[in-house]
Amino acid sequence: MTFAQSLTAAARLTEATLDGILSERSISGEAPEPQAGRLIAAMRHAVFGGGKRVRPLLVIESAALFGLPPQDAAHTAAALELVHCYSLAHDDLPAMDNDELRRGQPTVWKAYDEWTAILAGDGLLTLAFEVLGRAETHSDPAVRVALISALARASGAAGMVGGQALDLMADKRGDPASPTIDYIRRLQAMKTGALLVFACEAGAILGRATDAERRALADFGTALGFAFQIADDLLDAEGDAATVGKAVAKDAAANKATLVSLMGIQKARAMLVETEATANAALNIFGSRADILREAARFVVDRKS
Repeated sequence: MTFAQSLTAAARLTEATLDGILSERSISGEAPEPQAGRLIAAMRHAVFGGGKRVRPLLVIESAALFGLPPQDAAHTAAALELVHCYSLAHDDLPAMDNDELRRGQPTVWKAYDEWTAILAGDGLLTLAFEVLGRAETHSDPAVRVALISALARASGAAGMVGGQALDLMADKRGDPASPTIDYIRRLQAMKTGALLVFACEAGAILGRATDAERRALADFGTALGFAFQIADDLLDAEGDAATVGKAVAKDAAANKATLVSLMGIQKARAMLVETEATANAALNIFGSRADILREAARFVVDRKS
């Protein structure tokens, strides 16, 4: 399949899996009270808002390197997407990024209210680990434990949550007063990159890869995460809200330090090209079998939303 076909197929499989996971009866075991139904509706609003499902694609395609069909990676991909969508629901809150628009639609707190958005995010996060613990995720309990451990680290204080804390410290408290490029790279590797690294490593865990193969996929994910954030900063600097699907030019308006603000647009674009090359080089061990992952890197670099 082409990359576009692979992305579409991965999105459809992941969304079908998520639809089952996020059904009222699946979550509650019985018909929920109206109040609980509202919470589940908010959780579904966070998940089914039109995301591209790049992270699930990375899980599915990295698992395919080791002979696993897409269905065997679907629950892991869905669990990762639950964590990703929880993070967006919380990031959009007034106390954090204060965004009213996400993927061209009202954010969860705007569509419902703040406390519902907080609880919806909490529900998605905890549900993700329940999904990873299920037998349908993988028949081997040791593999399931490895997935849970890796996703917990990637999404917690050592990963995404820690990166968000660093970002907000700099944004809201001015600490550090003058962030350096190295500081921003570390922040972004935690905030954005950690989940992308997990997406790539998850396929290696599911496929019981060698240490060298797992390291190669982790290196690819690290470079891909950096490329993703550079592209995101460039979209904020140059994009328009109608195309991007969320507010733009917020970083400049807030005088926020980003790679683009510190390096300038041309140097940031040059670094984006270099980072894509680094990502692709990490996949050499897999030869042409990793071509869809290489196309994923190109997609990240070229994205317009």
